[in-house]
Amino acid sequence: RENWVEANRVFAEAERERERRGEPSLIALLSNAYYDVLDDDGDGTVDIDELKTMMKAFDVPQEAAYTFFEKADTDKSGKLERDELVHLFRKFWMEPYDPQWDGVYAYKY
Repeated sequence: RENWVEANRVFAEAERERERRGEPSLIALLSNAYYDVLDDDGDGTVDIDELKTMMKAFDVPQEAAYTFFEKADTDKSGKLERDELVHLFRKFWMEPYDPQWDGVYAYKY
């Protein structure tokens, strides 16, 4: 656990430094790649069924998809847009740990 926490801290520091230098965000790069995999039907959005498929692939209960989706779908359109996923990933990597988000990030599973 300590190694994971330290690795996250180092990653966040490096990401802040990239931002200061005006370099592309690795968080955006990672989340965009993830989004491309999730968008199974290629319509440019991610729906709950596509998210549930991902949860199953990671051996996380599919119910977690609903919690994740509710928090990520900030415009409440019923679809995840790319920027919403980038925002959620950024929150995960860059903000201090908050246990209220455990269900979103699947820690409790």
